[in-house]
Amino acid sequence: MLEKAFECCYCGEPISFLLDLSVEYQAGIEDCEVCCQPIDFKYNAEEGVLTHFEINRQD
Repeated sequence: MLEKAFECCYCGEPISFLLDLSVEYQAGIEDCEVCCQPIDFKYNAEEGVLTHFEINRQD
């Protein structure tokens, strides 16, 4: 598991997601823990190393 820190694409506050790097590809929706807006995310991992991380607004 990896805690990935970034800024919310809605409110700009620092937040983090916990990523399971044993999964090669993951996508989903998580709410910002500050403003509660839905954030689309996707990431790739290879051999337990994060290779791509992307977040987007839903609007």
